[in-house]
Amino acid sequence: MRIMDSFVTTLTLASERGGIVIAMVGIALNDNQTPRLSLGEESIRLSLLAPLSVALNPFSFNRVSLKPAMNTYVTTSMPSAIVVLGFAACVAILWRLSKIGQRPKDYPPGPPTLPLIGNLHQMPKGNGHLQFKKWAEQYGPVYSLILGTKVVVVLSSDVAVKDLLDKRSAIYSSRPEFYLGQEIVSGNLRPLFLQYGNTWRLVRKLAHGVLNIVVARSYVPYQDLENRAMLMGLLEDPDQFINHIRRYTTSLTTQMTFGYRTPTSDDPNLIEMFENFERLSELAGTQVAALLDLFPVLRRLPDFLLPSRKLGKEVHKRELALFMKHFLNARKQLHSGNAKPCCCIDLLRFQKESGISDELACYMSGSLLQAGSETTSAILIGFVEAMLLFPEVAKQAQAEIDRVCGDRLPDLNDVPDLPFIRGCMKESLRWMPAAVLGVPHAVIQDDFYQGYRIPKGATVLFNVWAIHNDPKRHPNPRKYDPSRWAGDNQNSIQAALNADPTQRDHFTFGAGRRMCQGMHIADRSLFLGMSRMLWAFDLKPAVDAKTGKEVLPDVNNVVDGLFVVPQPFPANIVPRSASRAARVREEWGKLQHLLDEDNQWKTVPEGLKWRDYEPLEGEEDVLDVVP
Repeated sequence: MRIMDSFVTTLTLASERGGIVIAMVGIALNDNQTPRLSLGEESIRLSLLAPLSVALNPFSFNRVSLKPAMNTYVTTSMPSAIVVLGFAACVAILWRLSKIGQRPKDYPPGPPTLPLIGNLHQMPKGNGHLQFKKWAEQYGPVYSLILGTKVVVVLSSDVAVKDLLDKRSAIYSSRPEFYLGQEIVSGNLRPLFLQYGNTWRLVRKLAHGVLNIVVARSYVPYQDLENRAMLMGLLEDPDQFINHIRRYTTSLTTQMTFGYRTPTSDDPNLIEMFENFERLSELAGTQVAALLDLFPVLRRLPDFLLPSRKLGKEVHKRELALFMKHFLNARKQLHSGNAKPCCCIDLLRFQKESGISDELACYMSGSLLQAGSETTSAILIGFVEAMLLFPEVAKQAQAEIDRVCGDRLPDLNDVPDLPFIRGCMKESLRWMPAAVLGVPHAVIQDDFYQGYRIPKGATVLFNVWAIHNDPKRHPNPRKYDPSRWAGDNQNSIQAALNADPTQRDHFTFGAGRRMCQGMHIADRSLFLGMSRMLWAFDLKPAVDAKTGKEVLPDVNNVVDGLFVVPQPFPANIVPRSASRAARVREEWGKLQHLLDEDNQWKTVPEGLKWRDYEPLEGEEDVLDVVP
């Protein structure tokens, strides 16, 4: 039988990892060809034993080529079978296609979807935390978004976060795939984005070893020194207050991580680190990054059509070089016997025991550096913004500080006696959290919660902004009100591990096994930063030179991305008195003999700066009990 040239329509629906590609392909059939209709990762193979022109063309249904020497016959059963099979295959394909973008009935509720794309068309281009909060108000504390073939479950209540991310952390501690953020920008090395597994467990074990409460007490002299340096910077060049805050938190973490100071705000290492992290945050939060995760087939596009990926590769190259330089220098200092107390000492020992590569080791140390500096500086910048918008809070805080400390600098011994300052810390972490949508988790198996199914592989967001701004949890949530924390003596660790999730003060430091393990260090840095700034300075709005009116920052004007920080804003920061200004200089001068000509430590003070400082009641190493 002569096989005629024909065409077949091939509809290819890629698997959930591959996104959606619909192609109509014309093919020429040879005698032995077997066309294939691919459906996801399954396929239906159609054996064509008669001409497709007969099967598909009604006008040629009876046209069958016959050999003249043979008896004439007409075969109708074979074309009929092919028609039925082909029709069934098309129906199956169309049925599968129709399900893409739909929300199964047993999933948590959410916004209405469109075929194929689901809720993709509704994803906000900026300030996503505001839209996610609106959806929480509309669809409840647990809702879902269907993004093509992907599922995102959003947790918008403290109870849901506790029930899933904490109590079921064994299955909710992985990460979704971040192609641009992890594979491209981070070379699959950044611990923040590592999926749950052996490598992540090694990283967590190391982090606990170098950040636990006992070890972290040795870093208190670093915190004291860098805070005094920040006060000097604010005194000498107050217009650069954002840079002084960033230098404070960054220099602290470079000492903790690598054993060296970042003495000035124009230090090229500091500038490059923040630029790299800002690019990571921006790239990871773009719609391009989301599309590359949703539709991996787009990754096949060349770099000239994906400028974000090209930029990501450049960021990774620079970041790896920066981290490696610091890591290798710490190794050199350790071998020469000149190393200062820092995380890299333990990291190098850990590397020798575990056999991890230099690349992973340097990213582990670099990630500690970024995590410790970026979040703390963002919270302190938000605190300054709040003081400009709520001056009555600043006055009340200063009255408490003056009553307790008088003319001396506040220190960590004052923590129990400054409850309003502790309230400012909690309120700042609630009012302007850095991670407004948390860092996404992923569930590794099917789960059920409140009657809904959460499918294996779903991305799980905990909606920090919605929880922090729930009026039932916090009346008048956009008001900065430290008094709402009166009587709450928990530090961040204790609050995070409280069995009653309604008593947790904030969710800025994450949840479950992905919880930040250095939050007690951040608490100390925030206390020193807030109490000493208000002790030394009045924080006032800038004044427009032309109109004479105060220039107040817009609280909704933020740098969007994976982490949210206020957009730069002006402020008028002035010493509260000449005596306070003189005391700032005096306190900075007391430490000069400890520094060399490059403003690096000559010797690090032994033990704690405040020898009588003891942890708050219950401040034992509770991170040991995190599941």
